Amino acid sequence: MRILISGASISGPVLAYWLTRYGHEVTVVERAPVLRKTGGHAVDLFGPAMEISERMGVLRRIESLATGTALMTVYREGVRKPVRIDVTKIFQAASDRHVEVMRDDLSEIYYDATRDDVEYVFGDSITSISDDGDVTFEQGAPRRFDLVVGADGLHSNVRNLVFGEVPKHFIGAYLAVLTMPNGLQLDGEMISHTGVGRVAGVYGARHLGDARAVFLFRTEHELDYHYRDVPKQKELLRQAFAGMHPDVDGWLDELDRTPAFYFDSITQLRTDSWSRGRVTLVGDAGYCPGPAVGGSTSLAVVGAYVLAGEIALAGDDYAAAFASYEREMATLVVNSRTFALGAAKSLIPTSKAGVWALAKAGQLITALPGWVTRGIARLNSRGIRALDSMVVRDYATRSEADTHA
Repeated sequence: MRILISGASISGPVLAYWLTRYGHEVTVVERAPVLRKTGGHAVDLFGPAMEISERMGVLRRIESLATGTALMTVYREGVRKPVRIDVTKIFQAASDRHVEVMRDDLSEIYYDATRDDVEYVFGDSITSISDDGDVTFEQGAPRRFDLVVGADGLHSNVRNLVFGEVPKHFIGAYLAVLTMPNGLQLDGEMISHTGVGRVAGVYGARHLGDARAVFLFRTEHELDYHYRDVPKQKELLRQAFAGMHPDVDGWLDELDRTPAFYFDSITQLRTDSWSRGRVTLVGDAGYCPGPAVGGSTSLAVVGAYVLAGEIALAGDDYAAAFASYEREMATLVVNSRTFALGAAKSLIPTSKAGVWALAKAGQLITALPGWVTRGIARLNSRGIRALDSMVVRDYATRSEADTHA
């Protein structure tokens, strides 16, 4: 089948890889003029996504570009003495296989694994999709496809065109990331400041020439701004972190010079169906559990792999493939949403007691032997182990056998 994917970030290239491997003709259209390779923030791959990446032959390269963050120095607002936390123990408790990598690095790795076999069209966007698969574009000539997949993120163009408004749940917080000089020469360490309703941190990695400052803050209601209005977003960020600490003031000063800036609400998509006719959604476009708190990158990789596998197993019956894809992903999506709600509450404390508890929990995990924390974590697959406990079918062997039968 001829399949069009909108979005060349994470789930788009992963989906393209597996669809091409199963014999389909794939085109990926991306609004950006080139592959995004400036700024971005660190994302996590947990066990199932690590296994899928290994099957794609790219895991070694991903691991070579890991951020290597092993230590977190936490300053509590109003408390002079910092707390030092062994981050590796936290991730070992959460996952048997895990890597933290910059999002742009990960996107480039998946793109490189597919660019020789997939048609990529940059600098263009879909403007309409008919029931028969006729697609029009802002720049290119109209074309017909058998299937169209939206892999274009929380603000999905494909979803807006085909589904219109869908149920969303604002978790009550915002995430911002900016690129800045690594004046502290950070390598394997994150320095953070935590207060009631707001957290700011800065980190670097040995292969980066700069650093990233990340901000999380709470609000009772959604803020009034357009998601493309960058000046307004910067103003809101300054207001949220005013007077927190001189270090944070310095990071905010970089807003006037940063080459890359990201700002968005931490919002979940709450629809339980993400397919209509010849169109389906994957990753954040269909079931975003909440940026930075719900393991959305791992969920996107798993979703792309499952979708491609179900399409391969169903042959030309795309309706059956989409239905199976939604069934296979349903529990994973619900668990990720639940995990995200708990993570947001813990990571951005709502009280001074919560700030104290977060620091003490980090100290406790650091002090305990790794085997103890891993054993405790395994008792609750819906808690800290939720993202590592996703069970995914082995499509690669079955689908290839069916394709070549």
